[in-house]
This record gives sequence, C-alpha cells and structure tokens, in this order.
Amino acid sequence: MGLFTVTKKATTPFEGQKPGTSGLRKKVTVFQQPHYLQNFVQSTFNALPADQVKGATIVVSGDGRYFSKDAVQIITKMAAANGVRRVWVGLNSLMSTPAVSAVIRERIGADGSKATGAFILTASHNPGGPTEDFGIKYNMGNGGPAPESVTDKIFSNTTTISEYLISEDVPDVDISVVGLTSFSGPDGPFDVDVFDSSVDYIKLMKTIFDFEAIKKLLTSPKFTFCYDALHGVAGAYAKHIFVEELGADESSLLNCVPKEDFGGGHPDPNLTYAKELVERMGLGKSSSNVEPPEFGAAADGDADRNMILGKRFFVTPSDSVAIIAANAVQSIPYFASGLKGVARSMPTSAALDVVAKNLNLKFFEVPTGWKFFGNLMDAGMCSICGEESFGTGSDHIREKDGIWAVLAWLSIIAFKNKDNLGGDKLVSVEDIVRQHWATYGRHYYTRYDYENVDAGAAKELMANLVSMQSSLSDVNKLIKEIRSDVSEVVVADEFEYKDPVDGSVSKHQGIRYLFGDGSRLVLRLSGTGSVGATIRVYIEQYEKDSSKTGRDSQDALAPLVDVALKLSKMQEYTGRSAPTVIT
Repeated sequence: MGLFTVTKKATTPFEGQKPGTSGLRKKVTVFQQPHYLQNFVQSTFNALPADQVKGATIVVSGDGRYFSKDAVQIITKMAAANGVRRVWVGLNSLMSTPAVSAVIRERIGADGSKATGAFILTASHNPGGPTEDFGIKYNMGNGGPAPESVTDKIFSNTTTISEYLISEDVPDVDISVVGLTSFSGPDGPFDVDVFDSSVDYIKLMKTIFDFEAIKKLLTSPKFTFCYDALHGVAGAYAKHIFVEELGADESSLLNCVPKEDFGGGHPDPNLTYAKELVERMGLGKSSSNVEPPEFGAAADGDADRNMILGKRFFVTPSDSVAIIAANAVQSIPYFASGLKGVARSMPTSAALDVVAKNLNLKFFEVPTGWKFFGNLMDAGMCSICGEESFGTGSDHIREKDGIWAVLAWLSIIAFKNKDNLGGDKLVSVEDIVRQHWATYGRHYYTRYDYENVDAGAAKELMANLVSMQSSLSDVNKLIKEIRSDVSEVVVADEFEYKDPVDGSVSKHQGIRYLFGDGSRLVLRLSGTGSVGATIRVYIEQYEKDSSKTGRDSQDALAPLVDVALKLSKMQEYTGRSAPTVIT
C-alpha cells in the first residue's frame, strides 16, 4: 500500500467548458492542453454534494478512444486528492455508456460498496484519434446523465476556477489487468478496482431477455446474423454475448476489436458510415452474389446507439422503437407484466404515438436528451423509449443501450419464429416491419444532417424560420408555390416541454411545422458536434392506407423534402447544396 499526498495546482479558467446534453466534447488537442481536463474534472467534483465525493465510489471509463488511457490516470489521481474512497475502472479503460449506467445501478463491490456516479470518457459517435474528438460527461447515482442543475454548476465553476487538487505520487495503475490496487493518503485508504464490466452487463441482460430462446434462433441453420461494432467499445461485449452466450459463429462479428481511432472510421451506426455492414446486408451500391444474413446490427463508439437491418432492408430507428414497444410484452420476459408507458424525443416520428394509442399506453413526447426519459423512468412512468438518432432503451438503466436494442429485436424474431425454426422460411425482419405498417400505418421518415455549418449562419436560418411562423397564411402561400401537392401547415411553433415529474420547462427545443394530413417538418441544432453547428432537418409523412405503405420512402417524401429545403433557404444560408448525411 503506497502513501500519497495532495498537491494544490494553481490554474486559470478556459473559455467554452460548457457541457452540453452529452457532456463536454472538443478536439483531443484541446483536452491535451495543460490543466484543461483537470479544470473540468475539479469543477465537476466541486459541483457535487460532498457525500458524493468524500469517501465515495466513482466509475471512470469510456469508449476507449484516443486520450482515454491518459485521462483515466489523471482523473484517478484527482479522485484520490479529492477524498474519493475508491475508483472502479473498466479493463483497458473500456466500458460502454449503458454498461456504466448498469454498473452504477447494479454493481456491489467486494466490500459492499456502490458507486455514486461516473466520469464517462466518450464523444459517442464522433471520430477518434490524435486529431479527432474526445469527450467527458458525468453520470449521477441513478445511472443517468447529470441534470442541468449540476451541469450549470460545473460550467459556473469552470469560469472561476483557480486551483485543482491532484495526487501526483499515486503511480499509474495498470488498467490492462483485472485486480485491486490500494494506496493510503491523508483521508485514509484509496483503492483502484479494475474489472471486466461485460460480466456485470451480461448478468443484467439475462434478467431481461430469454437467452435460451435467442440461442435457439442464433444456432438455427435457417438464421444468419451479423454484428458490426465499428471498432468501438461494443466489441468488448460482442464476443462474450453473441458468441459465447448465444452461440453465434465468430465470423458473424465485424470490426469487434476496439481501437483508439475506431480503425480510422466514423463510429456512427447509419447507412452512410457503417459501410461494410451495409454491403454485407445487401444494401450497398455494389451487387454481390453472396446471400445477405437475415439480421444485421451495428453500434456506435460507446455502444449506446444501434442500427437494425434485415436482409436488404433498413429499419428506421423511429419504427424500431415502435415495433419493440408493440411486441415487448409477449416477446421479452422483463416486460411480461405490461409497460408503464412509452416515450420518444420530439424529432422522432410519431410511429410510437400510434402504438401507444392502440395499446392504451401512457405516452410522452420529450426534448432530445436522455435525461428527460430518465426522469420519467425514475418516477415509474415509462418502460420503453427512443430517439430517431439511433438511440433506443428501457428502464433497466438510465442511458440508451445499443446491445439491449439488438437483443430486443432478436427476442421479437425468436418469438415470431418459435414454432417455425424447422420451417421453409423464417418470419424475417422485413416481414415484421411490414406487418407493423399494415396494423398501425407507416410513417415515411428521413433526416438530413448538415454538419460543421457556420454557427452564425445556422442561427440565422433558425431565426428566420421562427419569424415566419407569425403568419401561417404567408407560409402556406410559399409552400403552394414550391409544391402544390403538399398539405397546408396548421400549426407552427418552437417545441416547449414541461416535465411532468419535476415541473421544469425546456424551451426552444426545435422548430416544428405540422401539416393538416399529419406530415411534419422539424428543424433543430444538434449539440453533439465538436466544431461549428449541425442543422438537422426531420421530414415525416404518415400513411394509414395499407395499400400505400410499400412505396419507396424517397418517392413518398420527395414533395416534403423539396418544401423543407426551399422554405428554410438551406442553400442560401449555409452554402450547402446537399446534406452531409441522409438517414
């Protein structure tokens, strides 16, 4: 047991350390500046109640991106200096964001300890590497992201900080080996516990899903499977779960070795960036004679997002959460006694609304940001929720969970085929989606992302759309000039949410144009990038006539896309003739 001391280091504030919905994200080179990370970490410790720091247990891990290993050592030394009793670190600093939430909520240390919070080192779906992105966010004792009351305090502290505490004589801990390292300091013992978080995570998944039923599906000669971790942290769980527990062939795993730069790729599970999986599933531009697998899925860098694919078939995230909710009670043991309610983020299509109405479920439309779902879940008001940005989850934790979504889909497919695994043809992903459309109608849906747009131009574009809302007659006149075959706008507003749990009000959450036929145009600025601004345009058309739910999505949406781009004056404001990504 080594002895350590506490050093007070003088510092001065950095500008722009305001955490967004998903923490603080900047380029690695910004975080590597002397005192930069330390200032933010100390500002966080100072923002927390004393009993969540002194004598407490905290988790420090993340998606393994470049600079993570350095950050773990820095935060560990600062935790010791701030009187933290123990730090739990994932093996090789790897722990998915959902696994961190699960560890905070479920793990009990050998000495009976429980975590009070976590520093998660991730920039989610953003690229990694020496010149790319790094991020840090703090999650609370419920396993969910820190609320605004805490992040506001953190930011305020970053503007006035003059010193931070660090124990530089705590040596770097070997995080490549499972084990406990103990030290002694002014406040008494200090432990660093390195462990494999996949053990805790799998234990939780087994309380939710019928692993035997999924294993029967995955080992059936009729069923083929492919999972792409995009070289993110999901790779640290994939072999344990899909191969060792569920019997999938190891060749089913793509890019499942976690890498600091995500193999040079962009770890965002969509049709643009998950190129290898898209090709394998028969959705790529090049034709192949190889028969695609029945089911494919991908994760992002920190494994909280998912993409679900069938053979030559893409499932939109908005449809995915609706289909999981519609089938959960019969397919997933955890939900056998019924759903407490369902929720979606405002930009997500209204597919879930229709399911909730048909099944007589409580329904909530919330701003973008998982903390809003967390409030509902903590109050026992919501079981399943989702965002159109490839995030789906349930009340088993307080983060979205990419692997959970994959297991949910496998459970639904297993249930639909429980008497059919020896038959000629399985009920496929496409069959399940088309059956859902026939029952509930189809929400044709797309999202256009304009990334790294000049922030000033983006704000001007949004301000113009708000000012236009004062005269719907003028808006409708413009629309008719653009496309005479589009319905009239009946409501236009900026989305505002009053939280039914704590009464807090969130304003300016996105600009909505709602049409008489149920169509919607939504525009909002995303806070997940590290430079410039990202404008997101959401375009949705609802079709109840089951004879018309099989149209090509691009064809069905073309009139509204035309209206959205011309009404917003996208090219004039941004100089962009096309979006960066279409999903």
